Amino acid sequence: MTTTATPGHDAAGERDSAAPVRTRAAVLTSPRGAFEVREVDLAAPRDDEVLVRVVATGVCHTDVGVWAGGVPFPLPGVLGHEGAGVVERVGSRVTDVRPGDQVLVSFSSCGDCAACLDDHPAYCATWLTRNLLGGARPDGTSPLRADGAPLGAHFFGQSSFAGHVVVAARQVVVVGPGVDLTLLAPLGCGVMTGFGSVWNVLDPQPGARLAVLGTGAVGLSAVVAAAVREPEVLVAVDLVPARLELALELGATHALPGGVDDLRERLAEITGGRGLTGAFDTTGDPKVARTALDALALRGELVVCGAPPPGTEIPVDIQPLLGGKVLRGVTMGDADPRRLLPQIVALVEDGTLPLDRLVRRYALTDLDRAFDDMLHGRTVKPVVLP
Repeated sequence: MTTTATPGHDAAGERDSAAPVRTRAAVLTSPRGAFEVREVDLAAPRDDEVLVRVVATGVCHTDVGVWAGGVPFPLPGVLGHEGAGVVERVGSRVTDVRPGDQVLVSFSSCGDCAACLDDHPAYCATWLTRNLLGGARPDGTSPLRADGAPLGAHFFGQSSFAGHVVVAARQVVVVGPGVDLTLLAPLGCGVMTGFGSVWNVLDPQPGARLAVLGTGAVGLSAVVAAAVREPEVLVAVDLVPARLELALELGATHALPGGVDDLRERLAEITGGRGLTGAFDTTGDPKVARTALDALALRGELVVCGAPPPGTEIPVDIQPLLGGKVLRGVTMGDADPRRLLPQIVALVEDGTLPLDRLVRRYALTDLDRAFDDMLHGRTVKPVVLP
């Protein structure tokens, strides 16, 4: 079945057409249920929105978190938040995006709060409702309906496990007409989170001693960002040997198996007893985070991005913190997508970030298998094609 928009715009992309879109989407009706690819109705873009025909969408662990019931997103609903595609319509107030543009779609932010105005949109005052919990546009209306009933939608402002999405214009980043969107789709969340957490937050200088704990798509992107900064030590830690081998190819100087009792001692040995100047934990495991915190040098910094269930706590001994150690959480790599994503695209294009080594493509009708392969480590980064 071919996914098409209903008539309502000409070849030049007539602005502000009120015609809705008849498309299809993978609908999740209950936690841990199967996805059902169904015909859905998508509202037309408003004056500050664009309609994007989805070419590809990466599968992220946050999608898996909703599927598993760990995030209270309203169901039945449509997930997906690493969308990439081609703009088909633009709203009347949109001036920097045109029909025909190839775009990557990232998270939603208001653009008006203190964090957004300070170039930290990942900490938007309305981030949680816009991206994770709301299931609707900011005004409370869902742009998606099936059989006349509203669906949970606008996940990360997208819900891109679908043939089309309507998103705020500020969420899209225009990329070159010749790029492979099925390769670049994961940049909108997972890759940007890993890369940005090192590039923007840890900000390591040459000679740094770093560790990346967990080397899925987020962690491997962090390894690449760290390697570009030429650290003295860059340790990758993971349970999967093949991922550790890839981390070494991407610039890690050492690789250690996770789940061992003497990880702290091994890190101390690698750093010559000096400790880590920085660490990035993607696992969401409080024991892993505590080990990394203990392995820090004086004034060292641990950045965590894993999202375990609410109430999960990291046990912290206050005394060592008095040596200037920092424990910091990060969302979306503290990135402004329109600034950082073009830099990451350039690294993909010159081969520094070999996303082709991480990506495996699936049809939208194989979304259940994509989730299962990701959960069991058979695929680092599934990418779904509608």
